[in-house]
Amino acid sequence: MKIMSFNTQHCLSYKEGNIDFALMADTIRTCGADIVGLNEMRNEGPHEEYVDQTKILSELTGLSHSYFAKAIDVDGCNPYGNAILSRYPITHAETIMVPDPPADSVNGRAETRCLLKVKLENGLTVLVIHFGLNHSERVNAVQTVLENMEKTKCILMGDFNAVPDDSVLNPIRECMKDAAEVFAKPLLSHPSDNPKRKIDYIFVTPDIEVVSADIPAIVASDHRPHTAEIRL
Repeated sequence: MKIMSFNTQHCLSYKEGNIDFALMADTIRTCGADIVGLNEMRNEGPHEEYVDQTKILSELTGLSHSYFAKAIDVDGCNPYGNAILSRYPITHAETIMVPDPPADSVNGRAETRCLLKVKLENGLTVLVIHFGLNHSERVNAVQTVLENMEKTKCILMGDFNAVPDDSVLNPIRECMKDAAEVFAKPLLSHPSDNPKRKIDYIFVTPDIEVVSADIPAIVASDHRPHTAEIRL
């Protein structure tokens, strides 16, 4: 099956600067994804631009099983967070909050984050997360992942806001495989038009075979999508 991590920047076209659901859906279809972890997604709120983006992309892609996990309410009332689209039925889904770090450990902007945990009918557990910009936020995110991951048949993906040699990822690397290990050469994911760094990831438990992986040169949102073909 094909899995995909994609930070959509609330479905904002990086080139045109407008919300473009067709572009995001076309990116997902082009990548041939069966399971998609989405970051920076909006849901229904009082502001006119806050609509159920997960449902819209589900309908446009034909990935009929979906779930939205709220991390924050923008302006106190507009839901924003992570989501999943799946070709396979969802048997359980939950939103797990990442603890906020102490204020004195934050340099600049901090944002409350969440981990989306989904169990699929095919036996897979999928974790979707978006790490914070501060090191202390990322430490808390890693700890939340470790507390909620499964030892087998588990996939973790998202925008980690950390480059591959960041030591904060070491605890995850000790128990999961990085799909990027099968890249023929290093690939970068952000910004999408001229990427300078890799901050998007797909990790799998050791029992899952990564057949292939890629970060295709697609400019839709500000992040390029990250894909992997896996075999259970």
